Amino acid sequence: MSAERITLGGCPIDLRDRSGAVEEIRQRSLDGEAPPLGVVSVNLDHVHHFGSGSRWQGVIDRAPLEWLHLIDGAPIATQASRLTGRAWPRLAGSDLIDDVLRAAESDGVRVGFLGGDNETHTALRDRLADDYPSLELAGMWSPSRDDLGDRDRSGEIARQIAEAHTGILVVCLGKPRQELWMAQHGEATGARVLLAFGAVVDFLAGRVDRAPRWVAAAGVEWAWRLAHEPRRLATRYLVDGPPAYRSVHRQQGPATRPRSATGRFLPESEHADVAVAIVTYNSARHVGALIESLRSEAEHLRLRVVVADNGSTDSTRALVAAHPDIITVDPAGNRGYAMGINLALRRAGDAEALLVLNPDLEVEAGSISEMLRRLRQPGVGAVVPKVLAPDGAVYHSLRREPTIWRAIGDALLGSRGGDRPAFSSETDTNPESYQHAHRVEWATGAALLVRREVARVAGQWDARFFLYSEETDYFRRLRDLGYEIWFEPHARVSHDRGGSGTSPELAALMAVNRVRYVRKHHTPGYAAGFHAAVILHEAMRSYTREHRDTLRVLLDQPSWRRLPHATRWAAHPRSTPIGAVIVPAHNEAAVIARSLRALAPLADGGTAEVIVVCNGCTDDTAQIARGFAGVRVVEIDRPSKASALNAGDAAATSWPRLYLDADVEIHPGAVAAVFAELKTGRVLAARPAFRYDTSGATGLVRAYYRARARVPSSDESLWGAGAYALSEAGHARLGRFPDVTADDLVVDSLFVPGEKVVVPTEPVRVRTPRSLAGLLAILTRQHRGNLAAPAQPTTSTTVVELVSSVRGPFTLSDATVYALLTAVGRRRARRAAATSVWERDESSRAGDSRSPRAPGPVVARTRTTSHRVPLFDEES
Repeated sequence: MSAERITLGGCPIDLRDRSGAVEEIRQRSLDGEAPPLGVVSVNLDHVHHFGSGSRWQGVIDRAPLEWLHLIDGAPIATQASRLTGRAWPRLAGSDLIDDVLRAAESDGVRVGFLGGDNETHTALRDRLADDYPSLELAGMWSPSRDDLGDRDRSGEIARQIAEAHTGILVVCLGKPRQELWMAQHGEATGARVLLAFGAVVDFLAGRVDRAPRWVAAAGVEWAWRLAHEPRRLATRYLVDGPPAYRSVHRQQGPATRPRSATGRFLPESEHADVAVAIVTYNSARHVGALIESLRSEAEHLRLRVVVADNGSTDSTRALVAAHPDIITVDPAGNRGYAMGINLALRRAGDAEALLVLNPDLEVEAGSISEMLRRLRQPGVGAVVPKVLAPDGAVYHSLRREPTIWRAIGDALLGSRGGDRPAFSSETDTNPESYQHAHRVEWATGAALLVRREVARVAGQWDARFFLYSEETDYFRRLRDLGYEIWFEPHARVSHDRGGSGTSPELAALMAVNRVRYVRKHHTPGYAAGFHAAVILHEAMRSYTREHRDTLRVLLDQPSWRRLPHATRWAAHPRSTPIGAVIVPAHNEAAVIARSLRALAPLADGGTAEVIVVCNGCTDDTAQIARGFAGVRVVEIDRPSKASALNAGDAAATSWPRLYLDADVEIHPGAVAAVFAELKTGRVLAARPAFRYDTSGATGLVRAYYRARARVPSSDESLWGAGAYALSEAGHARLGRFPDVTADDLVVDSLFVPGEKVVVPTEPVRVRTPRSLAGLLAILTRQHRGNLAAPAQPTTSTTVVELVSSVRGPFTLSDATVYALLTAVGRRRARRAAATSVWERDESSRAGDSRSPRAPGPVVARTRTTSHRVPLFDEES
């Protein structure tokens, strides 16, 4: 946020006047692209629940919402005014709600209310009808405490709110329940703004009276309320309030200074004390806080900041671009963390030292100076700081060189055993190690300061480590060159270790890269022993799904090549479209937004034509698609995918063309890379790399897709990714799309291996069914389509590939599941061959709070075109 922010009692405070707060809420309710905004009122009760040392400290800040923290309470307003030298008003929810409702009424934004009983809702409806006759009421929900405590029932409430197209949701559940509910379920409601306004529903309904204005002006509203509701409020005001009051008044100055007062970052042409290299990937939730902490450091040091973004699909790039004094680097792909560092450091310019930082850090005041002071001592080549968790606890970031015995010790004991002997654990857990400066072997690479001349001698980071173990390798290189690595406890950084994201693939990659590191630096025999110790570690924890998945990967070395790896794509001009993306969609309102959100940069900038063909839709698919700038929407009456593909071809004007399923997410860079490959003329057809997202799926579903991913033909054919592309010459061989289900199989059969290619790109995300019923529906439809396809892989070929993929008991189990479910799907397909039923999986389309949402109901403000075309293949 661009305005001033301070911290009181461990809680951020966004300094706004009344008109500024209302206007910010109004604008965000109309903004379909920005993340949802959560608005909270900060009073002593809020500090008690969410401030320093509280149970919920930092919890809501890690939610996928942006937060606006407004002053509510005389002690907060008084202290904020004292620290900033300017009077700031109290902005309680009851103070703002009338202005917010008037704005929503004027803008046509739908408003919903969560909280309050049915009697209160009846009175509230009458009040709203009288005072705001044109207000569009999305609905009112009155969940019980049991509903709020049950994740599934809360998820259902969020779904109902989303289905009501709620633009502003007023959440009146009381602290801390309302803020915690918003943090967990707010994104799934689809609301653009969520207001944590406590008792506002009771005030609006006339069931609770507000304190007289003179009482509020005197700063004793708390006493007035306590006198009227002693049983409910005594603990809040008399027990919890005093410690929170002391916490607020211990603040001696703003923890986060206004941007206008912070330091400037230097251009590449000027000498810097420190050049900071940051590698980002979908880091929008964190990178802003890191930049602001660096600005405070820049008041005392000459800093240059370079950001290399590995192809983010969220708002990371826009957030960084808002700082014109930051140097940005485009790696033209997701090149991995090590390569991102290398590319960023190429723009470091003239600097005494280089500082590598994770994007999910915040640097405490004076920490870079402390690290620089230590670095200037003789023999020191690099310095690492103390790393703190968001709750302030010390994170055990100091490590020892990986050995077989340490790997065995960690496998047998894990984190148990406290401060174990150095030979038995890679992690240094001795409390004294984190209290005093000393030499270390290596540390997690969240933050590392290295002398510029040392970095020049050490050379580049090893980009073969896409993620994980690259810092282990780099620190070893520094030690081999004779330089000392020091830990400096007076330098502190706060690290949200979940900021980079987690997944089963990343967990497996971490284990595999440990083995790769040892193979690089040791003999094959030693590396085999270390590999066995890592396998032991995962086997002893295989009672959890993540460790079982990692164990399977460790035992199946050919699968290592399918782990996350570096991808890049060609740069392209933006003057004319580089191609067309055609998205057939039949009643895909639940998923179309998350697919189009990734394509939005191409459509909005005119880089590519993006055409959504709604075929026989009876839901809001077309309306949602029109909400994305630059997306063209074509509507036809017939619910036929082949008809939709042909209609898309009729509307498109550019080549090549990518045909993308509506429930598949593809990175813009992957689109550009596929188009660039086809433009060379070497091949006629291509598809991007893909990965199956089995999160939330049952064990049988996960086993099926693990086996399917090991079948060699899945890495060589055009089918399976939900995305394939044709050049103009390749499309001429196809002609019009035939009226069959398996269009990708038909297209694949037209080209021999030398005419088609799988382009190594950022993998397309294919969300698999979550339930067995959903998977069987998909298999039935696929095999029914295969029966009608002119060519298809033979059963014997598939059996041979499946058998060849077996490497042990785990892969045998997966292959067995694959074979059995395939047989069931084929049998169902033969029975359904004569029907016109469209089998469909709904389990992957609902209840995913991580999915991007549609831009909202305001579609008139977007630059879109839409037209209808005649149904030119009715005869088929």
